[in-house]
Amino acid sequence: MHFYSFNIGDYISHTRHLTVIEDCAYRRLLDLYYLHEQPLNECSTTVARAINMRDHEDEVGAVLEEFFELVEGSGWVNRRADEEIAKYHNRLEAASRAGKASAERRSNARSTTVQPNNKQETVNIKQETKISTRDKPLSCPDGVSPEVWDGFTKVRKAKKAPVTQAAMAGIEREARKAGWSLNAALTECCARGWAGFKADWVNKDQNSNKTQHQINQEGIARSLGLLPKHDEYQGTIIEGEIYDTESNTAKRLG
Repeated sequence: MHFYSFNIGDYISHTRHLTVIEDCAYRRLLDLYYLHEQPLNECSTTVARAINMRDHEDEVGAVLEEFFELVEGSGWVNRRADEEIAKYHNRLEAASRAGKASAERRSNARSTTVQPNNKQETVNIKQETKISTRDKPLSCPDGVSPEVWDGFTKVRKAKKAPVTQAAMAGIEREARKAGWSLNAALTECCARGWAGFKADWVNKDQNSNKTQHQINQEGIARSLGLLPKHDEYQGTIIEGEIYDTESNTAKRLG
């Protein structure tokens, strides 16, 4: 032990009769006993040397006989000091057990807390994977010039509209309705700042530029089944005349 409780009142009441040398010897004997936690040597001369009081061996011997008990085979024993030493070790053991129990509780708590977080992180990773796959940027479609594609993607980005496969399929479908190529439709989107494309938007402009004769021709052709309806139209309008592009050779319809 490097520390022990010292009751001043109790000590004075038991040592008031000691001389200064005897009092000093007793204090040094107690320090030596607590430090090594074992009985003192049976030989008083050896004990006097251990506490650096060689010239006061008689006083050391007197203190040993009054406050210590000589146990054969062990040495000089102090019962009160043995009790304090036992209490000290009991406190150490209790503190050690409490520390281990506390560490185990913290470890179990961390294990319980971490498992749900791992599951949540796994779910988030799966969701992010699905989202990233769905919104993965598309490459330039066939038949569309890189310049037009770059301009169109910038328009979509400015309007915070990702260029998805579904969006491009819709634009391509509307372009076919209008009789436009996908490159022409995307070019029109760039020119007008459109994020999407509808056949009705351009057909309205085209119809406004047609003569009444041309409009009548298209209506007659559709009524006779020579032209499909607008939502099925696959042909091409060239210089105001209507051609069927389904056959290998273009055929004038009106």
